[in-house]
Amino acid sequence: MAGKPKDAALPATPTTPLAAGDKPKARQRSIAESNEPPHLLAYQGSKRRLGPQILAVMEGTRVRRLYEPCCGSAAVSLRAASKGVATTYVLGDSLDSLVELWRLAIDHPDDLADAYASRWSARASDARARFEAVRDAFNRSHEPADLLYLLARCVKSAPRFNRDGHFNQGADHRRLGTRPATMRGRLRAVAALLRGRAILRSGDLVDNLADAQPGDLVYLDPPYLGTSSGRNPRYHQGLDRERLIAVLADLDRRDVPLVLSYDGRTGEREYGPPLPDDLGLRRFSLRAGRSSQGTLSGHRVETFESLYVSRGLEEAAARVLPRW
Repeated sequence: MAGKPKDAALPATPTTPLAAGDKPKARQRSIAESNEPPHLLAYQGSKRRLGPQILAVMEGTRVRRLYEPCCGSAAVSLRAASKGVATTYVLGDSLDSLVELWRLAIDHPDDLADAYASRWSARASDARARFEAVRDAFNRSHEPADLLYLLARCVKSAPRFNRDGHFNQGADHRRLGTRPATMRGRLRAVAALLRGRAILRSGDLVDNLADAQPGDLVYLDPPYLGTSSGRNPRYHQGLDRERLIAVLADLDRRDVPLVLSYDGRTGEREYGPPLPDDLGLRRFSLRAGRSSQGTLSGHRVETFESLYVSRGLEEAAARVLPRW
């Protein structure tokens, strides 16, 4: 059932190929003419703002497949697709309903837009009850359209799940969420960019990376140390440090190029120890901006995230990013 962790990935699900009358070059030009790739999901931890720095590491790279197995908002894949980094984009996640949301966005954007519009309300007086009703419905049936609405309305765009896998984040009552017309435009833009170029997979991280090869590239943005446990886990399914290290070691043995976002620091405080040197990864620094928590406390504190790259990408990274 959607929303529960799986032990094995579902078979790869290619998105609908281009129709005979489609003109991919023209569609790609229209996407490229805008300054930014489409932004569908507001998702805490999304790499939308850091995307240009991350993509700079891939500058000039052309690969067979770009894997994003903890895709969330898929911000890196969307930006990479707008730049033509890969022939195919493999999006995966442990949350089945999120993967299905992406499938519908790519293959049936107007159907998903209609379903979203039926849940959205312009009346603030209705919004509180509407959110709670949709959240209850999602926890029963795991409908992707329900999840799209919840992500558009929840506090700080930060989904939370309880130990039973139920979505338990509350609504931000200061806003009503993305307006239906805007959401429809974003869905159509995603479809124009990824239809015929994406493979969708639901399930375990290891299974979703099993066929990655040296001619591919993996972008990995797993739950950071300390953010996927406790009373209200930030992520649907955590990934402990030991298992992450095993995944990275396996990719290194298979000579699969890798870019990894993991942990960082705010001011002088670092989150998590560095990864082992024998993984062959080089660590660089991404400036993530001013800490909102520090601002609330009256302090100007900058936040930086770690970006680890495999050996073959070290030179490109060193041209655009400072070392950690």
